[in-house]
Amino acid sequence: MITIKPKKGNLLIAEPSIIGDVSFNRSIVLIADYSEEEGSIGFILNKPLDYTINELVPEIKSDFKVYNGGPVEQDNLYFIHKIPDLIPNSIEISLGIYWGGDFNKVAELIANQSIDERDIKFFLGYSGWSAYQLEDELRANSWVVTENIYKKNIIEKDYKSFWKEKMLEFGGEYSIWSNAPENPNYN
Repeated sequence: MITIKPKKGNLLIAEPSIIGDVSFNRSIVLIADYSEEEGSIGFILNKPLDYTINELVPEIKSDFKVYNGGPVEQDNLYFIHKIPDLIPNSIEISLGIYWGGDFNKVAELIANQSIDERDIKFFLGYSGWSAYQLEDELRANSWVVTENIYKKNIIEKDYKSFWKEKMLEFGGEYSIWSNAPENPNYN
């Protein structure tokens, strides 16, 4: 598969060959920051955890899902959103998607029911690559890099079928993988 050069806002789609890697098997990662020389950061979009935001931050009375953002700093909570006008100090990733901002304001917005899960997505941890590490993984055919055709609506994308949809979209040999069990030993 021919992929594009990675940049902020692109998606990393895990190749079917990534088997046995708990974090990245069948993952779709939003690249939040990219630098070949300094490393990259992203968030896994399609790996929900068995936690809600209320279970991690009891002051926030909400059942918003929390996702596994990646294997780095899994004791820290991160978030992406599409409402920078409501959350001060947000950093634009691209295409109307923002990272971080004033967490106290986020808690207030949730309490007032001014935002919902279509506006924001929470993660424990993040995915990180040191300088040139992502390029090495791309050369090893671990990832396919694609444009984010969903733009800011990627936040509300159905995580359950996301990877399968991308395999079907790629077509050819990828289509076969769309219906394969996550663990090939179960086949």
